Amino acid sequence: MADKLRAQQHLEALQARYIGIGSADTTRHEWVNNIQRDSLSSYIGHPPLLQYMSIGLGQSREKTRVQMLERMIQPAGPPPKQQD
Repeated sequence: MADKLRAQQHLEALQARYIGIGSADTTRHEWVNNIQRDSLSSYIGHPPLLQYMSIGLGQSREKTRVQMLERMIQPAGPPPKQQD
């Protein structure tokens, strides 16, 4: 029982420290949005990776960066309807 309590406290501490991992109240839609935004910000923050992606897309690095920034701002769509 003590191990279960310790594991739960550890999980709560991690959730408080790293907001992106969510909590029990985080919906799947919110979690997916967090992952997408974290990934895009990582791509933008690492110039060699951004350059690699822009070469693959056949466009300038700045255009690729702007497109990624726009994807971070736009919502990923409405949350799915709850099925009863």
